[in-house]
Amino acid sequence: KAAVQGNVRAQVNLGMMYHNGEGVTQDDQEAFKWFRKAAVQGNAYAQNNLGVMYEFGRGLPKDYIRAHMWYNIAASSGLELATENRNEMEARVSHRTIRKRSNGSERLRFKGM
Repeated sequence: KAAVQGNVRAQVNLGMMYHNGEGVTQDDQEAFKWFRKAAVQGNAYAQNNLGVMYEFGRGLPKDYIRAHMWYNIAASSGLELATENRNEMEARVSHRTIRKRSNGSERLRFKGM
């Protein structure tokens, strides 16, 4: 109920529940929906989690450009995990590949609140 009413923490937590299938059926598209709601309200954890979803194609096509963008936004809020995720993606994937929206590895680095 709190997530529907716009509570950012509840939105991130509900996104994590859908991502992990905890108390609900696992659903990456629902996880994305709730992370996005929290991310546009400025939540760095949700922003990082969108980066992970875009990087690895969880519930949507892989998109390194959007992954990089969300990692940068979260990192600018001071979330060290987002900086690490961005740097690890850059180390694995060339800037040319990031621009071409190609494939990456499958290691996930989600973070709840």
